This record gives sequence, C-alpha cells and structure tokens, in this order.
Amino acid sequence: MEDSSQEDTDLPGISVVIPVYNEEATIPHLHEALTEALRNLDRSWEVVLVNDGSDDDTGDRLDEVAREDDRFTAIHLRRNFGQTPAMSAGFDHARGEVIVAMDADLQNDPSDIPKLLAKMDEGFDVVSGWRRDRKDPFITRILPSRMANWLISSVTGVRLHDYGCSLKAYRREIIDDVQLYGEMHRFIPALARWAGAEIAEVEVTHHPRRWGSSKYGLSRTARVFLDLLTVKFLLSYATRPIQVFGRWGLASGVLGFVIALWLTARKFVMGEDIGDRPALLLAVLLILVGFQFITMGLLAELQSRTYYEAQNKPIYAIRSITGRGVEDS
Repeated sequence: MEDSSQEDTDLPGISVVIPVYNEEATIPHLHEALTEALRNLDRSWEVVLVNDGSDDDTGDRLDEVAREDDRFTAIHLRRNFGQTPAMSAGFDHARGEVIVAMDADLQNDPSDIPKLLAKMDEGFDVVSGWRRDRKDPFITRILPSRMANWLISSVTGVRLHDYGCSLKAYRREIIDDVQLYGEMHRFIPALARWAGAEIAEVEVTHHPRRWGSSKYGLSRTARVFLDLLTVKFLLSYATRPIQVFGRWGLASGVLGFVIALWLTARKFVMGEDIGDRPALLLAVLLILVGFQFITMGLLAELQSRTYYEAQNKPIYAIRSITGRGVEDS
C-alpha cells in the first residue's frame, strides 16, 4: 500500500481550470502562454482543459497537449453542455488546493495568475479579476456588462466591478461547497460570501481576441437575469422559503379578506347589490392567490429540509475550531 502522505505531496498546489469550445487555433498559444506564466511559481501546478463538445479539431489539439505535457489534462464532454457545466467538470477533476478558472480565448492573460495567487496569500478565499481596460465592443459587450455588474452587486450585496471576468482564484473548500447550475459560474463570489468567504478583486489585463470567434452575445442577458433571481433566493431564503412565499401570501390574503369584508358590509348594512362588482372577483382572486402562495411556501419548506437533511448538509459554515483537543485550521 502506498504511503498516503507521499500521495498528498504529489498533489499539485494550483489547478487551472479552462472550459474550451471550438478553440482549435488557440490551443497551441494557450499551452505556451500557460507554461510561461506558471513555470516560475513556487508551488506545483496542473492545468485541466475541458472540451465542451467542440465540433472542430479542438479535441485533437487538447489530446496532443496532454500527451506532450503531463501537467495538462484534457477532459472531453459528450456534447456541448455550456460554460458552467464545463467549468463544474473541471472543478470536480482538479486536485489543487487553489483553483484558478479562466477562459481559453487568451483574452484573459495567464501572466496575471501569479497576481491573483499573491492576493490570495494575503488571506482571501476568492480573488476575482477586473478587466478595467476591456478590449470589447462598447455597445454589445461593455455596456450590458456594466449594467449587469451593477445589478448583481445591488441584489447580492457583494460589490465587484466585473462579475463576468472568468479569471478568478478560489480556495478548494469554497468550490466544494458551491453547486453550479445554469449560468451561475459568474455568481460564485456571491455564493461564496454566504459561507463567509473573504473576497478581493485585482485588475487584470484584457486582450482583443486574436483567434477564433466569440461565444458570447446579448442572448445571455435573460439567462443571467433569471439566474440572478435564483441566487438571490438561495442567498436570502434557501433555508426559510416560507418567509418569502408566506409574506406575499399573507399580504394577498389579508387584502382580499378586507375587500370581501367591505363588500359584505355594503350588502348587509347598505343593502347594495354586489354580485356584479369587479371588486368581488378581485377579493376572491386575492384570497385564492394568498392561499396558493402559502401552500407553495410550505412545500418549499419540505423540499428545503429534504435537501439539507438527505445530504446531511449543514446550514452554516465553520472557518476554524480552537480548543477541545482540535488543532487550529
């Protein structure tokens, strides 16, 4: 049996995770740039390249790199799942204590990775890149991005200039506690803050795209907005959904009851006919909607308890324990 302590020392300190889709022309340059940027690190490293169902020769180029350099691993997904699932696959197969995510198009500069790691060494759990001097079209890319960054920061309370920058560094324990769906990779800092993560932001270089074509467009805006609603719910009400559904349900039910009570008084006290009044239909509708909201809240409470209890998942996050014979962590 191999010595487990020896196994631990063989694990890389840094894992760079890169989703790749139809980037065959970029792969050789990406390999060269990563090797140049990482070779002088004072810790071991690996690169996990996730082929997200490319339909060009990207897969072959990735296999060539992985065979040539054993610090590179190529993972091929069966079809195009999207950036978030591809990134999640890379996180699952990364072995480093610190995980750096970035795009494959080399608009992110691998030479900025040491800068993120240096900031993390100051005690931060997540370090996000900020493309302050961004080399993209203003109307179609920069302006929507700025609006989205303002909205996300306002809703989540985590103030970052550039949520859309893929170049980010995470401690493994943070990534292990985050489940990714939809387009939610951009919201990892907000989800990590729920667990008490310390988050920092550093300026990074952004280059114009030199090879291939962009995979991003305005069509992502609606998906990002819907995922933002999901993140807000998870951050605020995941462990107490009845608070959001019940609140609206009670407000609707009480308003409907008050209208119904007012109509009843007009009928029996003033002798008015209320059968053809729109307010009567409104009162019934509000009461029914209130009942439905409260029922949805109770069902969501059951689902929330099933989610946490079935996985033995805590509703809190511990940074360290001191005393009781436990070493500081």
